[in-house]
Amino acid sequence: MLIIGGGQAVVYAAKAIARTFGMTETLIGLTIVAVGTSLPELVTSIVAAKKGETGMAVGNVVGSNIFNMMFILGISSLIHPIDVNMASLWDLIILVIVSVIVYIFSCTKRTIGKREGAIMLLIYLADMVFAILR
Repeated sequence: MLIIGGGQAVVYAAKAIARTFGMTETLIGLTIVAVGTSLPELVTSIVAAKKGETGMAVGNVVGSNIFNMMFILGISSLIHPIDVNMASLWDLIILVIVSVIVYIFSCTKRTIGKREGAIMLLIYLADMVFAILR
């Protein structure tokens, strides 16, 4: 019951922020809501990485994204059809590109080091700037 109430509060607050700042609900979802709901994964992955449990860190991120994309989006679309517009398509393309980069590094026995991490952060920031400007 608390989770449902919390979810409703997040949706209400996100819509209020969008109206207040004249932003689209999609943009608020891509930024504020996305960061807020990803904080548990961030903390879990940081703790795992600090302990040298890199498999746990990667598995947490990959598993969470697969769950979000397939299960949560699937359940949401069963409740109400979801329109996929070009803005959403661009975000999916970015997700696929970053996923391919991570896959290549994992298959070639390389590591995702500071350089690759910085590149991924820059891609994320560029995507956020693009989302705000569109």
